[in-house]
Amino acid sequence: MPLKEYVRKRNFAKTPEPAAKTRPAGGFRFVVQKHKASHLHYDLRLEHLGVLKSWAIPKGISTNPADKHLAIMVEDHPFDYRNFEGSYPRAIMARAA
Repeated sequence: MPLKEYVRKRNFAKTPEPAAKTRPAGGFRFVVQKHKASHLHYDLRLEHLGVLKSWAIPKGISTNPADKHLAIMVEDHPFDYRNFEGSYPRAIMARAA
C-alpha cells in the first residue's frame, strides 16, 4: 500500500488531515504547499499512481534557477492532501520535535 507510511505517522482521531485514500491513476497534477509542521517550510507534491509523491524543501523555493536547494523525499500523501490546510494540535507537535 503506497500510503502505509502516511498512516503509520498519523492519528486521524487527533489531526484534521485527510484519510489515506488513493484515487484512480491518470492525472499529473502538482502542488507546492507552505505550512508549519515542526517548522515553517514548503512541500512539493507530484501526483503519481493515485497518490502524491512528496518532498520537503526546508529552505524554501527560489525564483533563481541557479540556486540549489535541498529537497528531502518524505512519505506519499493521499490525493486529497493537495487541498489540505490546517494546523496540528500543540501536544502532537511537541512530541514530534
